[in-house]
Amino acid sequence: MKHPHPTSLISPIAVACACCLWAGCATVRRAEYDAVALRPRDPQAVRVKVSLQNRMVYVLEGQRPLLVTPTSIGKPGTPTPTGRFSVINKIERKRSNSYGFWIRGDQTAAGQSSRSPLGGGRYVGYPMAYWVEFTPAYGFHEGSVWPTPRTHGCLRLHRNVAPKFFALTRIGTPVHIASSQPEDATIGRAVRRPQDYADPDPPAALLVSPEAFRRPAGPLLVDAR
Repeated sequence: MKHPHPTSLISPIAVACACCLWAGCATVRRAEYDAVALRPRDPQAVRVKVSLQNRMVYVLEGQRPLLVTPTSIGKPGTPTPTGRFSVINKIERKRSNSYGFWIRGDQTAAGQSSRSPLGGGRYVGYPMAYWVEFTPAYGFHEGSVWPTPRTHGCLRLHRNVAPKFFALTRIGTPVHIASSQPEDATIGRAVRRPQDYADPDPPAALLVSPEAFRRPAGPLLVDAR
């Protein structure tokens, strides 16, 4: 997700218009990308592997791929941690504790939680839906998937895929993050990549409202044929 524009007015009409855009009335690319997620036969056997060079997430059950999807990784100054972890927390409707908006009266401005650009007001963090935390303050979550390192260290997943990843993982699911993975040369070679990074930023009026979190329609996981 790109940083929203600094200051704007919030009203019920603005929120309604924003929801229309978010749903795809004018923002087509957000809805185009998707990836199939298979239902595991043994949820206890599910594991996650991440390749930073290929910017790819592999969810596996043994050697069986359940979900293969691109991800957005940390910038050089705020890299994604590497190593072996496990899922320690899951929050469907998570907001950032560090970056978001300050609201004062009828104005809202983007900023950090530590300082209000409006000289006070109420802080609302950026939405980080379908949060899957693998080490304190780092996790997978919904967001724009850029072709270059872009995040503060978290791993962003496309909005159509993040709910599926959330459904596949559990507390304790192993997570291995490395510069590369063997799967890069096989199932990760020719994966279609989303282009939602080129879409306009969602309006601030939407991002600070409950409508920023949406539940997907239909089943998240499918049975293998």
